[in-house]
Amino acid sequence: MTKRTSAKYKIDRRMGENIWGRPKSPVNRRDYGPGQHGQRRKGKMSDFGLQLRAKQKLKGYYGDMTEKQFKRIFAEAARVKGDTGENLIGLLERRLDAVVYRAKFVQTVFAARQFVNHGHVTVNGQRVNIPSYRVKEGDVIEVRDKSKQLVVLLEAVQSAERDVPDYIEADHSKMTATFVRTPGLSDVPYPVMMEPNLVIEYYAQN
Repeated sequence: MTKRTSAKYKIDRRMGENIWGRPKSPVNRRDYGPGQHGQRRKGKMSDFGLQLRAKQKLKGYYGDMTEKQFKRIFAEAARVKGDTGENLIGLLERRLDAVVYRAKFVQTVFAARQFVNHGHVTVNGQRVNIPSYRVKEGDVIEVRDKSKQLVVLLEAVQSAERDVPDYIEADHSKMTATFVRTPGLSDVPYPVMMEPNLVIEYYAQN
């Protein structure tokens, strides 16, 4: 069980936004932060605060990965040619747990990490149980035969809560998904605004 599964809605409350767009998020009812001081009037946030918040929001969205993991992905995005923000989003979306989530094999990114960890998927016919495994364009992700009747899988596939984005081709009758292309920021169906440009500023100054 991932360390944040039981506390995922605390991230929503901390951010003050329903970052996964889920109907059960407490932010839908209480748009203030958690804890006894959560309802205090908010002052204007500093530039640093805005940058930190953008980083925490993006990092939290992908299962609240560790700072070390996230910083390593950012460093790679900065090394690659092109726009660092777009590269960062592309690298995050190429994570196997992100692809499993996008393909609607599970209902949350936290469940996707657990689903991969437990060995329920293959990539190009090979079993992979590392959530951070990076898929390539054209890779085929498939739910293993013995896992195709899992309740969490069937519930997610039937859910109308979200759609599969066009950079992934999912066949729910076969429980397969093909990673068609690496997306840019505008391609990714984030329920809230993500600001990778502020993440770049954060790391440039810290």
